Amino acid sequence: MAASSFPLKDELDIVIPTIRNLDFLEMWRPFFQPYHLIIVQDGEPSKNIKVPDGFDYELYNRNDINKILGPKASCISFKDSACRCFGYMVSKKKYIFTIDDDCFVAKDPTGKDIDALRQHINNLLHPSTPYFFNTLYDPFSDGADFVRGYPFSLREGVPTAVSHGLWLNIPDYDAPTQLVKPRERNTRYVDAVMTLPKGILFPMCGMNLAFDRSLIGPAMYFGLMGDGQPIGRYDDMWAGWCVKVICDHLGLGIKTGLPYIWHSKASNPFVNLKKEYKGIFWQEEMIPFFQEVILPKDCTTVQSCYKELAKQVKDKLGKIDPYFVKLGDAMVTWIDAWDELNPPAKVTNGK
Repeated sequence: MAASSFPLKDELDIVIPTIRNLDFLEMWRPFFQPYHLIIVQDGEPSKNIKVPDGFDYELYNRNDINKILGPKASCISFKDSACRCFGYMVSKKKYIFTIDDDCFVAKDPTGKDIDALRQHINNLLHPSTPYFFNTLYDPFSDGADFVRGYPFSLREGVPTAVSHGLWLNIPDYDAPTQLVKPRERNTRYVDAVMTLPKGILFPMCGMNLAFDRSLIGPAMYFGLMGDGQPIGRYDDMWAGWCVKVICDHLGLGIKTGLPYIWHSKASNPFVNLKKEYKGIFWQEEMIPFFQEVILPKDCTTVQSCYKELAKQVKDKLGKIDPYFVKLGDAMVTWIDAWDELNPPAKVTNGK
């Protein structure tokens, strides 16, 4: 394929958290090979992860994370896919696409392989419309436009910060739903992309996700999960709630829908229930917190918004459980570590 077949080749990193050999990349080779990969190895650093030949990649294990971040490494989860956000931090590219190693290439209804990365890029490069819902969904998609009655003053849209993709085969269900519907598979291919309206939260899934790192990167923290923590499987959703509140405040957009990937295997519902148990109760208080949170007008950067959010997490959610005080502190540590590795461009001679 010609270089033009791979949009943003030099401006995008693919981040993959894993505990196993990355044989799944062979299936993605036609779509991923020209891009740079950041692999974040979870679990024991002594294990040797094999990557197929021909890919350009960096691989970081826990020892690397500790060496690079020092004491601040405490904010990066261990033995949980939440460790992927370390890859967001060390990337130097404008865009990130992250995918799980059990996600394969899906086919559209005509039987054609879906280039998920290309669709994500298309979503990110076109505006979002969070202030007024378009009934033909994304007006910037091929064959669509703004419908009659859509205000002309809002048709310019806002920059798209996040593109949230979906999954065929194994749906992203919580443990109770998995237990009730163990054989359920998602076979519905909905050919649509839509902007999430302002003020509406959503459960973000991190296994097929792209974002503009320059717009929202510092808020893409996947929290404290896994080893030594009382909760798991809420990493991506926590990030999604934080990101959505900040996007609404800063006038940025989030799209969901296409592209689909093929989610190949279901995780163990009993193991999942153990991880999710506290979260299932806590989310009934977490969600109202995010629905009601207000960020001050003087919070004009992602970092300042996120630190304010961390303060409110400690003040309001800390009453539920001491974990949220610890999480609030980790959110601040994350921002400090982000700024250390990504210092703002220095202004010299007034330029």
